[in-house]
Amino acid sequence: MEQPLFIGAEIFRHSSYGRWHPLRVPRVSTVMDLSRALGWLPKEQFITAPRAKPKALEVWHTPDYVAALQRVEATQHRTDEDLRRHDIGSVTNPVYPEIYRRPATAAGGSLLAGELLREGGVIYNPPGGTHHGMPDRANGFCYLNDPVLAMLSLRRNGVRRIAYVDIDAHHCDGVAVGFHGDPDCLMISVHEERLWPRTGVLEDDAGGSALNLPVPRGLNDSEMAFICEALIVPQVAAFRPDAVVLLCGADGVEEDPLAHLSLSNNAHWAVVEALMSMAPRLLVLGGGGYNPWSVGRLWTGVWATLNGHVIPEWLPAEAEAVLRALRWENTRRGRNPPDHWFTTLRDAQRVGPVRDAIKDRVHLLTHGSVGRFGQSQRSMG
Repeated sequence: MEQPLFIGAEIFRHSSYGRWHPLRVPRVSTVMDLSRALGWLPKEQFITAPRAKPKALEVWHTPDYVAALQRVEATQHRTDEDLRRHDIGSVTNPVYPEIYRRPATAAGGSLLAGELLREGGVIYNPPGGTHHGMPDRANGFCYLNDPVLAMLSLRRNGVRRIAYVDIDAHHCDGVAVGFHGDPDCLMISVHEERLWPRTGVLEDDAGGSALNLPVPRGLNDSEMAFICEALIVPQVAAFRPDAVVLLCGADGVEEDPLAHLSLSNNAHWAVVEALMSMAPRLLVLGGGGYNPWSVGRLWTGVWATLNGHVIPEWLPAEAEAVLRALRWENTRRGRNPPDHWFTTLRDAQRVGPVRDAIKDRVHLLTHGSVGRFGQSQRSMG
């Protein structure tokens, strides 16, 4: 694979979880449109995501759950049993017109990525990143768990050791369930402490497979750079993975409405760049992010980073028009967005002191009892 590949689909352009849900905003279509407006997405680098077939999803999800999603999409009605058993039709996981097709398309892209990376390369699947999905139920806006499906696809295609790095503001509870105790998987999650789902505490090593770093509110770019240099890069390097899967959720930026971190998009791009040469295979997924402008700009910058494109100081008119066409209904910030959300990709950097709490937690993970136990378990592979 000579050039990075971008996996996307048109189903994400008009599909919405409902007018009041955080995922009412367009995200993947914005990244596709911005990338094309900037001349960064030629046809030869774009792949339309296939919709995963039920049997492909059942390598991790239960047949009853997959069937329930299909039935609820067809009828647009959930039963009491669907809600009780599968959490389908709850406030966070509502019934909407594409309740099966949309997540099955994101999962199809991730399953395909595992096949295409068999011989190596770089793939970007921004529709992916639904890291909360559980085998038998929807969870946290995630009906299916495409990161787990991607990693299982990599395994089926000859990849053994996988480093999974997750910088979404929320802990990857579904992935942790999927790879708990797997000696050939290293999971590193950097997430806001005490934020839903309130899992991934510092002491939780997922059976020796995980390093969880909960961070305090207000995480800045300097602190993320420290975490990348002191924890992520050395731990991934020591693990010697055959593949790296990065979940690059955009909800850690300061403007996101669901988290309380203070990153700029530069912090995410720096993590992408740091991981690019650490394995012969790299899969980058999307994830959270609920401000349409910050998500679109951040994820477009991820694609630029993967390709080595220079991010312009000011956007050309065609790209600016993509951002000016966005709407963020039913929110105060959407009524009067600042001009730089239209005219630039790159945020101003948000640097600051590296707090002792972060230094201490990183030290514990890398040198303390948590780190030693995790390393001893992983070295068994």
